[in-house]
Amino acid sequence: MFGFFENEQTKKVKSHLINLATLAKADGHIDEREMSFIVAVGKKNGMRPTEVRNIVANAGSVKMLIPDNDSERFDQIFDLVDMMLADGIVDENEMDFCIVMAERLGFRKAIVGVLVRKISMGVKDGLPREQIKEDTQNFLRFECNDQNSKG
Repeated sequence: MFGFFENEQTKKVKSHLINLATLAKADGHIDEREMSFIVAVGKKNGMRPTEVRNIVANAGSVKMLIPDNDSERFDQIFDLVDMMLADGIVDENEMDFCIVMAERLGFRKAIVGVLVRKISMGVKDGLPREQIKEDTQNFLRFECNDQNSKG
């Protein structure tokens, strides 16, 4: 798999793939569309399909790494929500997992449910990822400013 001297980016990608696999398993199994989605995310990040499948198979051995910037955090939660929708069925466990992961990724608990729903609606409506990202960032800025004005 990867050598002893694994770089931080590789560790982040592996952690993200594990998160996706955990979400896929939330309904009891990983179907082929979900596995294809996970493999595509891995390929987008320079990994071979066999590497991705090995990571998914050995999911228990990777520690979650939190991205250190908002853009990467958004990309991870976006991929999680996108994969949740991959099989066409949104299981309650999958939705709960996305919400928990959004919290773990550093999004405020008060807004994670809305954040996950905004992303899922954008994906369902066929909006481009960058537009969903921009709309979501505007929402987060508004929420943050709204909180600051109340405090």
